Amino acid sequence: MFDNLSEKLNSVFKKLKGHGRLTEKNIEEGLREVRLALLEADAHYKVVKQLISDIKARAVGQEVLSSLTPAQQVIKIVNEELTALMGGQNQGLNLSGPAPNTVMLAGLQGSGKTTTAGKLAVYLRKEGKNPYLVPVDVYRPAAIDQLQKLGAQLSVPVFPSTMEMTPVKIAEKARQKAPSEGCDILILDTAGRLHVDEELMEELAEIQKSAQPSDVLLVADAMTGQDAVTMAQSFDRALDLGGVILTKMDGDARGGAALSIKAVTGKPVKFIGVGEKSNALEAFHPDRMASRILGMGDMLSFIEKAQSTVDEKKAAELEKKLRKNEFTLEDFRDQMAQVRKMGSINDLIKMIPGMGKNKQLSNLQVDDRELARIEAIINSMTRAERRNHNILNGSRRKRIAKGSGTSVQDVNKLLKNYNQVLKMMKKINKGGMRGLPRQMMPF
Repeated sequence: MFDNLSEKLNSVFKKLKGHGRLTEKNIEEGLREVRLALLEADAHYKVVKQLISDIKARAVGQEVLSSLTPAQQVIKIVNEELTALMGGQNQGLNLSGPAPNTVMLAGLQGSGKTTTAGKLAVYLRKEGKNPYLVPVDVYRPAAIDQLQKLGAQLSVPVFPSTMEMTPVKIAEKARQKAPSEGCDILILDTAGRLHVDEELMEELAEIQKSAQPSDVLLVADAMTGQDAVTMAQSFDRALDLGGVILTKMDGDARGGAALSIKAVTGKPVKFIGVGEKSNALEAFHPDRMASRILGMGDMLSFIEKAQSTVDEKKAAELEKKLRKNEFTLEDFRDQMAQVRKMGSINDLIKMIPGMGKNKQLSNLQVDDRELARIEAIINSMTRAERRNHNILNGSRRKRIAKGSGTSVQDVNKLLKNYNQVLKMMKKINKGGMRGLPRQMMPF
């Protein structure tokens, strides 16, 4: 998403490393490139102008700390200003209204409202809530069926709306039925249009007046850049939005919408969609996003992902096995499964501090299908083979390759990598395991 912007900013900071102190001249040169990089990222030009002005005011002739180099000082200032630009801190859902609370999703067609409704339900369920999906789009063919099928896949109850009901009546009936379904929060999936029009806004305002949602969120496609910002302004005038959910942030979006929405509309980005899976919705943290943009990683998000997927009991058992050098191929497979649950390997690598600045690693593209291939190979082994890889002779390897739909070379490669992990663990055991957090165990 921000790869191009990150690369250009880091190029600017590298040039500043050659200067002994910050002067107006070298700051001007650096900020000129920062300005171009932000504009190329499709950030709003007024936002960029103000940001550059704020950075310059702080950087020129001021607080260069003795513990920092001039380049480090500028990075610190840019990091703080980017964080402030995007909202300062995460602002979660407003759930201050009477139970059951209602969250209303609005947006244009194609922005991903329905899939986002499902992702938000999964997110809220992890937070201990019991969501109720409510299809309010009675115009788009199969819109109701789409949300009902999605709810069935996610095991989330869906209100049985019909095309004959009005959107306002659906919201009212759903609110009445929610307690009997054991639900404490409604998610209204409203109708969209191909473009903003008066009829749509009037209907949404009517639903809002009747349903009294505790939060109204605009679902916007990050790929549309400044169009998303303009659209947010239009919806905000009609609905007084509580915030924005940006979808498709894992794609080729340049990031301008994420950088500009809060500054232009005053409304925070609350969530971002980072993939197609049901758990691919993340709370938006401006400070963490600023760190990612500057290639500084995002360890907090990395650890949160690990904590949400790692089984603590299994992690404790694994630690014991590692201490005793009893790490089998079964354990190897289980750790692969844990990592796959955390998301794309490429995204995880970028969260680790320093990885974004490492050119080899930043350009590394890990095929997540490789993990599925490894899992298939291990699953094609017998239990005895998984627990003792030393018995895997040539004929056994041929059988495993055939059973997993891979080649003998693939099987050999897996065993070679596994042996390297065993050697690494022996070295770590000699040096002590106490420094390794459980969530960071090797897979």
